[in-house]
Amino acid sequence: MQNHERILVALDTPSITKACYILDIAGDYIGGIKLGLEFFNHNGVIGVNKVTGRMDTKLFLDLKFHDISNTVAGAVRGIISTQPHIINVHTAGGYDMMKKAKLQALESAEQFGMTSPLVIGVTVLTALDDADLKAVGYANNAKEQVVIMAKLAKDAGLDGVVCSAHEIKAIKETCGKAFITVVPGIRPDGANKGDQKRTMTSAQAIAEGADYIVIGRPITEAEDILAAAKEIAESVNAI
Repeated sequence: MQNHERILVALDTPSITKACYILDIAGDYIGGIKLGLEFFNHNGVIGVNKVTGRMDTKLFLDLKFHDISNTVAGAVRGIISTQPHIINVHTAGGYDMMKKAKLQALESAEQFGMTSPLVIGVTVLTALDDADLKAVGYANNAKEQVVIMAKLAKDAGLDGVVCSAHEIKAIKETCGKAFITVVPGIRPDGANKGDQKRTMTSAQAIAEGADYIVIGRPITEAEDILAAAKEIAESVNAI
C-alpha cells in the first residue's frame, strides 16, 4: 500500500452532490472516504450507496455507535449492506457492547456474502484535551485514557481504534503493530485547527505509524481541491 492510499477524505456535508464532486476530483490521490453522522442523518443508506457507487473506494462509515449491546448490534446489522471497509463504535460502551458489535459484523457480512468490515473503537475524540477529560471526570490524561480504551477494544476483539497521532506509538506498543490506528485531527503546518486539539500533519501521522489518516477541511474546503489532495498525497508518499 502506498502511503496516499492511507488517506480517507472526510466528506462531512449533507449534500450528496458535493460529496460526489469532491470524490470525483480527489479520487486519484486518496485511499477512501469517510462518511459520518452529518451525511448519514441527511441521506441514510441510500445516500451512502449513491456516493460509493461512483468508484471503487474504501468506505469508513463513521457513525460512532454507543448504546446497549443489542441496540448496537442491530445498528451494525442495518448498515452492513453499504459494504463499509471500516465501521466504529465508542469504546466507552464497554467490553460486551464492542464484542457484540464485532460478532454482529462478522455474522451480517457472511449473510451478505461479503468481507466483514474492520470494527474499530473510538477512544478519546481529537477535539478533546486533558482539561476536557478532567472536566467530565476522567482522572487520566488523554494519552493514558486512550491506551486504556485501546487495550479494552483489543480484548473485546476489535480490529483497532480511532485515536490522535500522539497516541499511535503507545497503542502499537500495548496492542501490537497489527492493531489498526485510524487518525483524524490532521492539519497542515500553520493551518487553523478549528475544533481539533490533538493534531499533527499528515506526514507526521504517517511517520508515527498511522494505518489510516482522516483528512477533511484541508482538502474539502481548499480553494483548489485537486491541488490540495495532490500535495498531501505527495507529502506522505515521500516518507
